[in-house]
Amino acid sequence: MTKRALISVSDKAGIGDFARALVGAGWEVLSTGGTLATLRAAGIAATAVSDVTGFPEILDGRVKTLHPAIHGGILARRDEGHLAELAAHSLGTIDLVCVNLYPFRETVARGADFAEVIENIDIGGPAMIRAAAKNHAGVLVLVDPADYPLALQPEVSQADRRRLAAKAYRHTSEYDAAITTHLEGVRETGEGLPEHLTLNLSRVASVRYGENPHQPGAVYRLGSERGPVLDARVVAGKPMSFNNYADADAAWALASELAMQEDQPSGTRAVCVAVKHANPCGVAVADNVQAAWEQARDADTLSVFGGVVAVSRTVDLAAAQSMRGTFLEVLIAPDVTPEAVEWFAAKKPDLRVLAAAPDANTGTLDVRPLSGGFAVQRRDARPWEDLCPEVVTQRQPTEQEWLDLRFAWAVVKHARSNAVVLARNGVTVGLGAGAVSRIWAAERAVGNAGERARGAVLTSEAFFPFDDVVRLAASAGVTAVLQPGGAKRDPEVIAAANELGVSMVFTGSRHFRH
Repeated sequence: MTKRALISVSDKAGIGDFARALVGAGWEVLSTGGTLATLRAAGIAATAVSDVTGFPEILDGRVKTLHPAIHGGILARRDEGHLAELAAHSLGTIDLVCVNLYPFRETVARGADFAEVIENIDIGGPAMIRAAAKNHAGVLVLVDPADYPLALQPEVSQADRRRLAAKAYRHTSEYDAAITTHLEGVRETGEGLPEHLTLNLSRVASVRYGENPHQPGAVYRLGSERGPVLDARVVAGKPMSFNNYADADAAWALASELAMQEDQPSGTRAVCVAVKHANPCGVAVADNVQAAWEQARDADTLSVFGGVVAVSRTVDLAAAQSMRGTFLEVLIAPDVTPEAVEWFAAKKPDLRVLAAAPDANTGTLDVRPLSGGFAVQRRDARPWEDLCPEVVTQRQPTEQEWLDLRFAWAVVKHARSNAVVLARNGVTVGLGAGAVSRIWAAERAVGNAGERARGAVLTSEAFFPFDDVVRLAASAGVTAVLQPGGAKRDPEVIAAANELGVSMVFTGSRHFRH
């Protein structure tokens, strides 16, 4: 009996060669709509599904495969009873289902209107995939062009059939989750979060272990999201580790935010961010990558050792050579010149050098694991332009202080709470992050800055419950402070700033980061 394959795909990569090979091996190919036209245009003999069902496609193609002649042929067990029942109704088996689905996610991503999005919800495709996967003992189900060669083998093992079935169910599961997410408005309304949230994770990288050698680890993609680090090109160095991914993502996020501040010096200059354990330890903007790196490095030479660095501009040979004396784990940039790649490979073979994915996005959700569940929030993406900074002291910040305050505000937003940042002339001179007390964070930042605190500005990601941080900052020579405001003792804090001649700005927006 001639075997029959049903082919109906949106992704037509390789489909002509695959169908031609099936026909050459004696298969009969059934097809629908655009796939049928593609196959016939390529000179491949293919039978229209409507010729099998005896019923034309209707409702603008919404109904074409939802018919017993199709689903009976897919779902029939290859035993005497089911085969006899098919024969009694003059139906034949379908032994291979090659289907991938309407481009729903791609349609949403390009901003199509709601009516077009709805038309790209596939109905017949998932039904055929699920039917074939259920009956995988007798039916091969293919949703990925990479699996086409397997189907051309003389025999396909039950283990491979089961693997293909699992892959098929994952394909439809992810598709349904994308539809659910869109209709519940997670990406559409910008308000709240849905009652039910499905996280579709697919492994994209294996790592030797997690945060520590005794913890297995891997890196996963959320749905169809693309990440600047997740999809970066490794142009030199060793494979990435679990911690490398986390630190590089943190460094790139801050570098990207600063690079977008067009009214800052960073808008037309290079940004360099050094990160250690997901906290910034040195940040600078300068005329070129080499200068930005040297200033960020010198901001905290102890902490930058073994750190991860992100820069906002292409790394050339001069910038690469300036990193000679510092041990780094990862360097990520928009691009790296061939000369720099060659130098890194020869002089720093262990350094992972990445070119960030240019078409990536940061996503909208921040997902944190809990025992037995997850805490989910929208990413902290509130831009400076949405704030209404208010000067609450008698002394106004100078133009340079405003630039440094905004620069430091971006940095402190990316540091773990409690966090305090000192900056001057587009360079961090002192950082205190991850402290359980705000005054301790300030003491760490001021101590780290030393004499560089004189003329610097200070930012805090949350309000001051007391005036102690202002008094400490003023004693070190800080001239301007930015904080959210909103504490009960704000009048006392403002009075202290006025007494000490320090400018203070309230943003009205805090940025806790845990």
